[in-house]
Amino acid sequence: MTEGTKAPSRTVSLRRALSLPWLVFYGVGVTIGAGIFALIGEVLAVAGDHAPYAFLVAGTVAGFTAFSYAALSSAYPRAAGEVIYVKHGIGDWAGRLIGIGIIGTALASSSVISLAFAGYVASFSGLPEWISLSAMLVVLGSVAIAGVRQSVGLAAVITLLEVGTLLVVILVGLPQAVEGGALWRVLVPPLGLSPWMGVAAAAFLAFFAFIGFEDIVNMAEETEDAGNVVPRAVLWTLGISVIIYGLVAAVAASFVDREAIATSRAPLAMMFEISTGTSGAIIAVMASISMINGILVQIVMASRVVYGMANEGMLPAMLGRVHAGRQTPAIATAVITAAILLLSLTLPMLRLAALTSLIILAIFTAVNLSLYLLGRREAAPEQLRRWRFWGLAGALVSLALTASEVAGRH
Repeated sequence: MTEGTKAPSRTVSLRRALSLPWLVFYGVGVTIGAGIFALIGEVLAVAGDHAPYAFLVAGTVAGFTAFSYAALSSAYPRAAGEVIYVKHGIGDWAGRLIGIGIIGTALASSSVISLAFAGYVASFSGLPEWISLSAMLVVLGSVAIAGVRQSVGLAAVITLLEVGTLLVVILVGLPQAVEGGALWRVLVPPLGLSPWMGVAAAAFLAFFAFIGFEDIVNMAEETEDAGNVVPRAVLWTLGISVIIYGLVAAVAASFVDREAIATSRAPLAMMFEISTGTSGAIIAVMASISMINGILVQIVMASRVVYGMANEGMLPAMLGRVHAGRQTPAIATAVITAAILLLSLTLPMLRLAALTSLIILAIFTAVNLSLYLLGRREAAPEQLRRWRFWGLAGALVSLALTASEVAGRH
């Protein structure tokens, strides 16, 4: 550890302000983001009648990694959770790489979403994209610095709007879904190898709709009774996401005109239009609001990873300083927000965005492997020893998904 990267003194700590409901709101908000508003069409095109089972299979696959995160977070309830797990399980060098990967994916995804948001605003306001983009990031960065309760509170409000929008789409689509017994048809499990192959292919797409639950562990140092609450929040988030995605997929697959939904650039807006005969613009607006939520939670998460790495001596000590009044990592938050703004304004993000899913799968593999390696040690906590083989299974699943992703690009 060099003089420039030594861990900062912990005279001011982060405020423990989050209970289980708040953390679940945070987790659901980051998981059920703008992606589902577009992804459902792709899954529907591949799986057809069996789209609900694609999300069920994807949720089960994500469950391997979610259980690993839950077990590790109960043993190491710290900010920069994945960094800590991998550092203890594999080594300091691996933990540092994972931390850089997490920060990189947060910056890349936030920059891409920021550009998409700015483009949407420009389409109806005429404002130059750099103005709306800069203003939005300054506001969100300020909210993140103001306090964790304020940040998660805003995320919770947007999450309620997101989930409410999805429930409205489900409810208005139900009459058409049950017409002629179509809904019951799509709920029947696939029979034969060929349908299950389609489900497996669609499940690979659907898997990425569940990414986000892992960000919960980085809020551990701001959570009351983190060792018990964080693992439960991870599992609750995954369970809620599976249910909502499954319901949306079941209704969408039941539509007579589902081809229009599958090929639409805004499939949920199309579902709303078909069901009500009115414009789906309100659904499109909600998709843009989901973008804001995605950026906010990435700023909050990435700043906690930077803060945690600074406290581990992996980054300069100043990045681990906590604002005395707000009890938030103000410097880390400002740096992350500025980096997102800089990337959004200067770099082409398509190639970096394409690598994001591979980096996330690499992180999942390392975290799962860390659970297995830690669980083999005699001095390991009981929960890690008990679940170590679950970590090995999760690592193998993550590697298989990585191989499929790489093969699909060649």
